[in-house]
This record gives sequence, C-alpha cells and structure tokens, in this order.
Amino acid sequence: MQRFFRRLPSVTPDSTQQVVPPDLQRIFHHLYGDIGWYGLLAGTTIAFLGVYAARLGASALQIGLLTAGPALVNLIFTLPIGRWLQSRPIGRSVFGSAVAFRALYLVYALLPLTLPAELQLEALIWATFLFTIPGVALAIGFNALFAAAVPIEWRGMVAGRRNALLSVFYIVASLLSGYILNNTSLEVGYTLIFGLGFVGAAMSTYHLSKLRGIRERPDEEPERIRQVIGDAASPGDMRGGQGVGQRVGVALRAFTRGKNLLRLEVLRGAYGGVILALFVFHTAQFMPGPLFPLRWVDALHLDDGQIAVGTAFFHGTTLLGSLGFANLSHRFGFHKLLVAGTAGLSLYPLFTAFMPNFFFYVVTSIVGGVAWAMVGGALSNYLLEKVPANDRPAYLAWYNLALNAAILLGALLGPLLASWFNLTVALVLSFVFRLAGSVLIWWAEPRPKAQTT
Repeated sequence: MQRFFRRLPSVTPDSTQQVVPPDLQRIFHHLYGDIGWYGLLAGTTIAFLGVYAARLGASALQIGLLTAGPALVNLIFTLPIGRWLQSRPIGRSVFGSAVAFRALYLVYALLPLTLPAELQLEALIWATFLFTIPGVALAIGFNALFAAAVPIEWRGMVAGRRNALLSVFYIVASLLSGYILNNTSLEVGYTLIFGLGFVGAAMSTYHLSKLRGIRERPDEEPERIRQVIGDAASPGDMRGGQGVGQRVGVALRAFTRGKNLLRLEVLRGAYGGVILALFVFHTAQFMPGPLFPLRWVDALHLDDGQIAVGTAFFHGTTLLGSLGFANLSHRFGFHKLLVAGTAGLSLYPLFTAFMPNFFFYVVTSIVGGVAWAMVGGALSNYLLEKVPANDRPAYLAWYNLALNAAILLGALLGPLLASWFNLTVALVLSFVFRLAGSVLIWWAEPRPKAQTT
C-alpha cells in the first residue's frame, strides 16, 4: 500500500519518505476516515440518485433540477457564506454545516418506502435544493479546514492518499449497490443503498467532529492561497456520475479570504479569456448529465448492476490514469493535458448517443475515465499558472462563480435540447459544445510572438 501511495500525484513527492509527527498522525487518520466513509456515500446515494429518478419516470428536466438547483443555491449563497465563515472557528463551522447538510441523506433513505413515485420526485428536488444551503458552507469550510489542518509540506501526500481511498471505496460501494439493486425490489433496494449512504455520511461527519478544534493556520497569509490542494472530495455537493466529473470547485477557501473578491479588473486581459473558455466547456460538461440516466435506463435498458460496473470502470480508470499524470504533466504541461482531456471528455456523450449495448457502455466509461484523469489533474494547476500568487482568492473566486453559473445553465440546457429535438440529438450537441469548449481553451493560451529580424 505504501508503494501505491508513493506513485500518486503529489506536490511534495518526498513527503512519503518522512515520518509523520504524532500530532499530525491523528489529524491525518481522521481525514482518511472521513474520505473512506464519504466514498461509501458517493458510491451509493450520489452515484445512483439520478438513476433512481429515471426509474421513477423522471423527465430530463426533473433530473436536471437535481443539479441546477444546487448550482443556483451556490450562486446566491457562496459570497455571504464565505464572509460568514471568515469570523468563525473553521473546525466547528465545518462540523455544524456537515450535520445540517447530511440530514438530507436520511431524507433520501426514507423516501422509497414512504411516498408514491410522483411525490418522491418532488421531494427529491426540493430537499436537494434546501439542504444545499448548509452544503455550501460545508464545501467552502472543508476546503479551508483541510488547508488549516494539514501543513503545506504534507498536503500533496494527504490529498493523494485521500483521492486514492475515495476512488477505491467509490468503486467497491457502487458494485455493492448494483448487486443489492439487482437482487431486491426497487423500493427495498434503493432504501438499502440510500441507507448505506446515510451511514457513510454519518461516519464521515463523526471524523469531522474530531477536527472541531482546528483553526486557521497563523503562518499563512490570509490574502494568499499558496496552492490548490487537489483533494477530489466535494463534501457539500450532490453532483456525481460518469462523464461529468466530481470536482466542482477549485480552492473554495478563496471565499473565506479577503473582502473585495469580485473586482472586474481581474477579468481584463488574458484571464478573462480563460474564464470564458472554461465557462463554455463547463456548460457543455454538465449539459448531458441529466440525459445519461435516461439513455442507460430507458433506451439501453441497463440494469443497476450493469450501471454499477460502468461506474466502477470509469472511476477505476480515473484512478489508474492519475498515477501517470505527474510524468505527463512534466512532459506536456498542464495546458496541453487540459485540452486533450476536455477533447477526450467530449467523446463521452457522443459514444453514449450511439452505443448499442453494455459492452460499448463499458468502453465509453473507460474513455471517460481516462479523459477525466487528465482534466481533474490539469485544471486547477493550469488555473494557478494564470493567476498572481499574491491575489489568488480574487481570481479563483471568479472561476468558482463562473463554474456554478455554467452548471446551472448546462443542467437546464441539456433537457431543453432533448425536448426540442430528442435524446440522441441532444447528446450529439453536447459533444459539439464540449469540443468547442476544448478548442476555446486551446485558443485562450497566448501564442509566442514571432521574432522579427
């Protein structure tokens, strides 16, 4: 296991050779426990929520609202919650917001056996929308908590190990979910896996409770963010699944730093072009998200076990792809890898539109996993290359707001295109828009000027 961890991408690859101080060992233990149990939650409830909605007969718009609603909440509440967190102990704030937000997973677990299908859909949408408010505080606060709890020289090692644990537990939990769902009735099966998700949420929150005494590190300047942590968990978010990607924020602790974040001059010049290109891609990235479950369930008639296998291949391939990311980044640079990854991710909705059976579904999952390994690894590092070290919160705040605006637009635009045309055409258009976003990311990079003699 130690050899495996050493191969993970890390900002400080030599940190695995050092002895972890005893006071940090306890903190790291709880961070690993947090992500392990969160992996159980992610591989059960989060992975299958859209599939469950599709099996209840949800429309593309209703599934889209499960993503669009939280994005709208993020746009409205991110800035005020960030300011609120500035004056509060970060450890206690994270624990309190985790308790409030993760009560949502108990609601999910109770729905299948208590309400008729049509009322369940409304309850899923409204509960997700309302509980996302404390979820915003959890997402921002946890990012700041991680930075406060883990010294900068250990962050690469801890984030790499957490990402590996998340992938492994996600894969195991999704396969277990598929087995349960294939051997029980719809109501009983989803009650069981949503119940497992709630257990994962509760145990993850228990480990967070052990970090309540953590406060912001006094040795870090509040106006600076030295690095993007690279932790793949999104503890206050409900967006999951294949072909979309789980990481939906970069350095969210930017919102707990500084008071004048949204300055328009930040968007002038080359950085504004980068944000525009990423906005276009992220819009296209989330367009087909509500369409995938409908394609799997209604068109291909995949059972939950087959969907679980595809999910496992996607995340397993992402994990394996991340092992070679450091070497690729040194050879090609973050910009080229981001372009290649976004172009590869554009193939996912195209393949999904025309795949005829389960075998091609697995192939599509592998292609998507490889592409996401590049996008997830390159994006945050590429952004850091574009922002000044002494003003990163302002630059990264604009990116995170643009990202949530793109998620909101994309989650509504995909179902709208499906209603105008059909599911296949909407998926093909998602491919076109994703590819266009990849091209814009390529063009956003300034070209070296030709030398004149």
